[in-house]
Amino acid sequence: MREDTTNLKEDASMRTRLIVGLTVMSAWLLGGQMLAAQDAHDKDHAELAKALPSAKVSLTEGLAASAREGTPISGKFELEEGKLQLSVYTMKGDTFSEVIVDHTTGQVAKAERITDAKDLAAATAQRAAMTKAKQSLQTVVDAAVKAHAGMRAVSVFPALKGEKAVAEITLSKNGAFMTVSEPLE
Repeated sequence: MREDTTNLKEDASMRTRLIVGLTVMSAWLLGGQMLAAQDAHDKDHAELAKALPSAKVSLTEGLAASAREGTPISGKFELEEGKLQLSVYTMKGDTFSEVIVDHTTGQVAKAERITDAKDLAAATAQRAAMTKAKQSLQTVVDAAVKAHAGMRAVSVFPALKGEKAVAEITLSKNGAFMTVSEPLE
């Protein structure tokens, strides 16, 4: 009987050590993945910050230029294959398009219907927020830039916070980035 009790205690002790070991290992692996993701994010921001000065067009101007293709529902400067690009999602009825605006001239370079499932899901969520908006993205981006003198708007994405529509606006200055929320209602 005493031997059975000792074996049960040893089994419980081994299980406890195993659980603790697996927990520590999981935390270590997840922490490493999070650091790697943060490093990649920081690298992307650094590369984008280097490219942004070549943009002669503001995000607001890009949103306005894309309006001929539909209502702008988001916009961002991004690096596509190492080159700076100004991309705006628009909606017209039930159709979504990605509009590429030339960041040096402000002219629409191309517009393509969005068909990728992930992009369609993002556009659908953005439309849900914009249907509650009482202000345009251009208006809230201009307000954010004016409130943060010297900063440049890099992206704007509408979202629903509860039942309220807000715009998440990323601003940049001298390689530093910050995100602010502006109400759309």
